[in-house]
Amino acid sequence: MKKLAIGCIMAAAFATAAHAATTMPAAPADSSTIANYYKQNVYDPKESKIGTIDDVLVDKSGKVTGLVVGVGGFLGAGEKDVIVPFTAVKSQKKDDKWWLTLDETKDSLKAAPGFKYDRASTTWKPENK
Repeated sequence: MKKLAIGCIMAAAFATAAHAATTMPAAPADSSTIANYYKQNVYDPKESKIGTIDDVLVDKSGKVTGLVVGVGGFLGAGEKDVIVPFTAVKSQKKDDKWWLTLDETKDSLKAAPGFKYDRASTTWKPENK
């Protein structure tokens, strides 16, 4: 009976230690939530809306690498998706709202290569392939 009790205590301690290793006691100080980007409008330096963030791309290490920006169209119809580097989009808080800017124009984004989401592979592929 004593061995069973010790075994249960050790199993509980192991489960607690394993759980503690996969959680964080606080959010990292230099991190921000994806909600500051996903489905947010993007503006050019003159504060004209140029698109909306449609997706956030993350590499296997968890680093955000790119943002898919929907540009053009009306209510999603005729919209073109382009991919920009995550570092190209600047964010700041303005009037209690996140304000995203990109040093591009709507026309330059419309001229950029387009991408379509492939549900089968869950990846973004060039439009013309």
